[in-house]
Amino acid sequence: MLIIENDASQACEYARVRVVGVEFLLLWKKGLSVDKRVSGNVVLSGAICVFAAFSLSGCAPQEARTVSLFDGRTFDGWQGNLDHFRIQDGAIVGGSLEQALPRNEFLCTEKVYRDFELSVKVKLVGDPDTANAGIQIRSRRIPNHNDMIGYQADMGQHYWACLYDEGRRHRILAGPDPQRLRQVLKPDDWNEYVIRCIGRRVQLWMNGYQTVDYTEPDESLEQAGVIGLQIHSGPPTEVWYKDIKITVIPEGR
Repeated sequence: MLIIENDASQACEYARVRVVGVEFLLLWKKGLSVDKRVSGNVVLSGAICVFAAFSLSGCAPQEARTVSLFDGRTFDGWQGNLDHFRIQDGAIVGGSLEQALPRNEFLCTEKVYRDFELSVKVKLVGDPDTANAGIQIRSRRIPNHNDMIGYQADMGQHYWACLYDEGRRHRILAGPDPQRLRQVLKPDDWNEYVIRCIGRRVQLWMNGYQTVDYTEPDESLEQAGVIGLQIHSGPPTEVWYKDIKITVIPEGR
């Protein structure tokens, strides 16, 4: 059902659209041509048309919305080598404490993200001298290879809460004050990573402490990509990820 309404005091017309039992409020600038004859089996098509009209009109700003990327039960929305990732106690677990891992492995989102704020609870279990993992952001897989290219919010050893450039420059781009980090980091326990990317700026927080505020100087580098959960190659190690939530930040916010 599509209902077109008008308000002389406003610069917009708006519509209430019901698609599969869900009602949406869509707006567009007055004077924009919109086909109001939407009914029956073409409701979805009409809703898409109206939504496109609203998006192009610039009538109202988009609102940021927080969603969960992991339902705690399935790998819906993710892809990777499931020989090395499993779901346990509502968390994604990478690696094993029973055997070494010969190469890096990544579980990645199917969707691509540009500007966002991501929060993830993480736990790294294993020898603190060797255990390593990380969260890829604005990244992509290397074709016909197990590795990835892109920024990584790092975990383990002296890399905790650093921004590392995986598969590209192969170095730490920015990191925290080690003494301050030791005061907030909880080894072998849950820690909360918050990652915020807007434009060429990347910021990281660990348990509320800001560890990185980095602006990419190379304007040629891509600033959009998938999110990836890494378990690093090496001795027996487990990394746990849970409560994975993202707020996509609309362009211009």
